[in-house]
Amino acid sequence: MTSMSGQMTRRETLALAAIAGLASFLAPKMVFADEAMVAAEIKKLYGDKKMDSGKIKLDVPEIAENGLVVPINVEVESPMTDADHVKAVHVFADGNPMPGVVSYKFTPACGKAAASTRMRLAQTQNVICIAEMSNGSLYTAKANIKVTIGGCGG
Repeated sequence: MTSMSGQMTRRETLALAAIAGLASFLAPKMVFADEAMVAAEIKKLYGDKKMDSGKIKLDVPEIAENGLVVPINVEVESPMTDADHVKAVHVFADGNPMPGVVSYKFTPACGKAAASTRMRLAQTQNVICIAEMSNGSLYTAKANIKVTIGGCGG
């Protein structure tokens, strides 16, 4: 109830302050992954195995006008035979709330190790792609994407 002069009463002011304080206490604090978190996720998957560059074509925009819809295309060079194929591809981002963006599993029946999707990026960051081959070898590719409007609350 406001006073006759249109001013808030002392009781209303205190109640509003209490609600604002409670809301700020209960609101989740946005924590973003960093390079160390991405490295820890990769280490969980592959330990300290050596990773080579090459074989991965990571097609992402250099500048994303809107972080809500950033296209990503991944293609891994492989004959996709029983003896030589891509088993999995993992994509990580070092500035999002969760370091893992997407993982794909492939078999020789796929014919081609390629996938496309759209991802959300909260801020300018690196996107790291790891490809696991059937012989156990690992390949990596990395791209930096500049985000002008964040997509994950950023």
